[in-house]
Amino acid sequence: MGFRLALAAFVLLADQLSKLAVLRLMEPYQSLPVLPGFNLTLAFNRGASFSFLAEAGGWQRWLFSGISIVAAVVIIVLLRRTPLSDRINGFGLVLVLGGAVGNLVDRLRLGHVVDFLDVYYRAWHWPAFNIADSAICIGAVLLVWAMWRAGRAGGGKDLDTP
Repeated sequence: MGFRLALAAFVLLADQLSKLAVLRLMEPYQSLPVLPGFNLTLAFNRGASFSFLAEAGGWQRWLFSGISIVAAVVIIVLLRRTPLSDRINGFGLVLVLGGAVGNLVDRLRLGHVVDFLDVYYRAWHWPAFNIADSAICIGAVLLVWAMWRAGRAGGGKDLDTP
């Protein structure tokens, strides 16, 4: 359990250090080209994914903070129940935990989440995101993949069976 929490802390640290660097080096909404299709663009999100409820008036900060705290507690319980040999589920949970706490720190400290990774194609831009968001998405994909594999191994129905 300690190793998994250390990995979650590493995700949290990488997220917070990257946000600190971007906040110190960039002005709000400044965009720096890095590669074709990728910029660093400092943005702030007061809502949830894709700025859901961003203009709600402030109460959403506490709602999303509460959801993050409950999610973190549930994930820690799940991690305690997940055998160390179950690496896919364990790593997925670790990534989601580190990312959720990273964005929680922003909400509690700043009142919004700091985003800065900007992926685009021509004039179309994916909503800006951060390392915590990336960890949450990768972790969720790993958890879904582990469930799919378990369903196939256990003879249960999955997406391939009608």
